[in-house]
Amino acid sequence: MAHGTPLQQAVFAANEFSGRWSGTMCLSEPQAGSSLSDVATRAVPDGADHADDPLGPRYRLRGNKMWISAGDHELTENIVHLVLAKIPDANGKLPAGVKGISLFIVPKFLVTPQGETTGTRNDVALAGLNHKLGWRGTTNTLLNFGEGQYPVNGQAGAVGYLVGQPGRGLQCMFHMMNEARIGIGMAATMLGMAGYEAALDYAKNRPQGRPLGASGKDAAAPQVRIIEHADVKRMLLAQKAYCEGALALELYCARLVDEQHTAAPDAADEARLLLEVLTPIAKSWPSEWCLEANSLAIQVHGGYGYTRDFPVEQYWRDNRLNMIHEGTHGVQAMDLLGRKVLMEEGRGLKLLAARMLATAQAADALAAGLGADQATALRQQAAALRDAVNQVGEATQATWASGNPAQALANAVPYLQAFGHTVLAWVWLDVALVVLHQDATVSIASNQGKLRATAYFYHYELPKIGAWLQVVKTADLTCAQMGEDAF
Repeated sequence: MAHGTPLQQAVFAANEFSGRWSGTMCLSEPQAGSSLSDVATRAVPDGADHADDPLGPRYRLRGNKMWISAGDHELTENIVHLVLAKIPDANGKLPAGVKGISLFIVPKFLVTPQGETTGTRNDVALAGLNHKLGWRGTTNTLLNFGEGQYPVNGQAGAVGYLVGQPGRGLQCMFHMMNEARIGIGMAATMLGMAGYEAALDYAKNRPQGRPLGASGKDAAAPQVRIIEHADVKRMLLAQKAYCEGALALELYCARLVDEQHTAAPDAADEARLLLEVLTPIAKSWPSEWCLEANSLAIQVHGGYGYTRDFPVEQYWRDNRLNMIHEGTHGVQAMDLLGRKVLMEEGRGLKLLAARMLATAQAADALAAGLGADQATALRQQAAALRDAVNQVGEATQATWASGNPAQALANAVPYLQAFGHTVLAWVWLDVALVVLHQDATVSIASNQGKLRATAYFYHYELPKIGAWLQVVKTADLTCAQMGEDAF
């Protein structure tokens, strides 16, 4: 709680790390969804002495919050809710937009200045449970704040304590959310990896079909394991490329988080800028493509994958959430194209492009000392990465040439997909360089696998960006101009 009072920081950090309390983030509301500017929960000062409370300025909150994981339970002695709400003006009107949102600490049970639970129930009530496609082991709730079910001192209204400055709640919340988005990307990656490992094990042990020779199949020949079929290898290699590439990206972003806090000032600032640009990718790319990996894992299992006899159906159900929460796919796309690539006159985008081009240059340099086949492949990948970086740069400029935000953002998701694939192509080329530095003869099977995954990504995946960026560069409005009645 770096933005709370010193007492807030000490009390809530101590309880968090002791495991005595748990916490939630209460952002979304039933009527608002992803549109935080439409938050309607209100917070009013709680008495004439509200500013003098040792836990921070004290308010009474009234409103409804939805999609709150672990919003109510009895596993810990207290639950600390971080709640976004708006403070009304002198006329009782809520400020418009996200700049009017404040952040509040609202405990389930009230606490003393020393951080001990008093046992007095705050006016926070469980209103219902959401019955979900996946993540069925985690309770997801709708909470009502201040409805009067648990009045405090005979008065309705949930008691909450202001964090930071009024109207700057999102800045406080995003200190957690940006790293949480990297965490979501990692969760999506690990679910993809779990499905990949299950599919790989199944493919190595499931006999089905026979080899196809020049004269066709020999029905009398023994069955082969399905991993020997080219199409199954394609599905496994796609999963490997998606999941291991996503893991490398998430670890790189985690390192940037550390560098932002520990590196020398210039390096720390570069880490900050790179994180600004890469966070939408770190959240969205694994959420989309590791979900696709889970779908392919089901396909490898065939009919069995569609049953609960194997875990891959659950991995898909659980992973499907990651394109939605902590900022939907479309929100990440608009954040990237509408804000991140433009901020500080595009300095973050230029910095990322420079690092990508440096990797391509390193690949050309390493190719000079390799055998003919490896050298050719490495040079081709370096050239393809340069071309992809140029395409993304051209599309970014073309998109904003009109100066019309509605037109520019109409194809934000295809832009996000192309941008993400370019980032992952960079990541895989960097992985290939590390492998070849360590094992130039590629004598280790796992290293062969990484180089083959790199080749797969460049042959099968990176070419997709052309179609995505075409609709971006031409400002295609096929979707935006679709009439409501025509659906």
